Amino acid sequence: MSFFDRFKKKDNKKEEPKVDNKEKFAVKKDATAPSLCGCGAGKTAESVEANYSKMADLGELLPGAPPGGKINLAIYWAAACGGCDVSILDTNEKILTIGDMANIVMWPIAADGKEKDIEAMEDKSITVSIISGAIRNSENEHMAKLLRKKSLIVVSYGTCACFGGSPALANLVAGGSKEILNYVYEKTPSTANFQKDYHPGKPIVPQTKCTVPEGDLTLPTLFDTVKTLDQVIDVDYFIPGCPPLQESISQLLKAVVDFAYHGVALPPKGTEIGVTQTSLCDQCPRHKEFRRITKIYEPFQVNIDPDLCLMDQGILCLGPATVGGCNARCTRAGQPCRGCYGPTLEVQEHGASAMTAIASLFPVLDDDGTIGEDQIIDIMSTIKDPLGYFYAFTMGKSLIKMAVKEKGGQ
Repeated sequence: MSFFDRFKKKDNKKEEPKVDNKEKFAVKKDATAPSLCGCGAGKTAESVEANYSKMADLGELLPGAPPGGKINLAIYWAAACGGCDVSILDTNEKILTIGDMANIVMWPIAADGKEKDIEAMEDKSITVSIISGAIRNSENEHMAKLLRKKSLIVVSYGTCACFGGSPALANLVAGGSKEILNYVYEKTPSTANFQKDYHPGKPIVPQTKCTVPEGDLTLPTLFDTVKTLDQVIDVDYFIPGCPPLQESISQLLKAVVDFAYHGVALPPKGTEIGVTQTSLCDQCPRHKEFRRITKIYEPFQVNIDPDLCLMDQGILCLGPATVGGCNARCTRAGQPCRGCYGPTLEVQEHGASAMTAIASLFPVLDDDGTIGEDQIIDIMSTIKDPLGYFYAFTMGKSLIKMAVKEKGGQ
């Protein structure tokens, strides 16, 4: 399927296939696997609402401890904004009884579990560890490896953990961590003035180790490259989203509840929870007219038509290259998709896939399958930050990986 074909969802008149409700899981990189979101594999987009991600039926509140006793649950927050951590509260009233099912052995935002407590536990004694955030420094890496060693199941939770997220844009700083620290602590106006006034000639920059009368104080080492969780440890399940939506969280909780209380087998390893088998465009109700892009606009520059595809209105949208599962919340509200759910199951290079989809709508004439280079440059130059736009969430998984400086040059 070409990326141009992805836009043609309204032209597909095939009969909607029946969906087996037991088919609930979408395995990464496997386009034949059924979908966890309840949409079902192989659905067309003829009825958008039929391709709408659903909440899992969790039934009544959890009925006390499981038959085999409480499971152990750990939640860790690496390099992220904290939104994923807070989104776990979207279990609603179930949050009041999750403690009946699980001993929360670590959750820095809410519980007082310590690193030494985790280290003292037996290997594999933690049933589930939910880890959000990218791996940015030595502490993130240490905790991820420790929790992997102590856990039966590790869940990569949220876009930063799955794809690197916003932190991974730092991989484009050619000088790595040294250049970042230098800029933050010496070059920004506020820190430059501070250093000039209080430490002239010898700027103070945080060190990884400092000896004081009470002993040694340490800080984590900042890495040159931000990594995704599965680039550091083995991961069992993935839940994308910035942050993951309530529908996805309910599916994760149901899988854990069914496993703990009823012995139901967990989904296949590698399952990506809360995604469909198709692109976000298949969840978007906007009508597509296949208009050619001659100029690119920001949303605030357009009186947005509430029913027309944003791409038809000249607004860049990553929907054709982004996997469905979020129910197109942004495009329904008149804002373009920025790709936080990551690439579709058919591709790996998210940004290049998005650019291919957009380029297919450049004004190529029917009788001349070419477009002048100058015209391409004119259109693309209106994108203020191409790398930041096309890789806002997925730089950690990009083939680009990082920026470098040649020796003796830029």
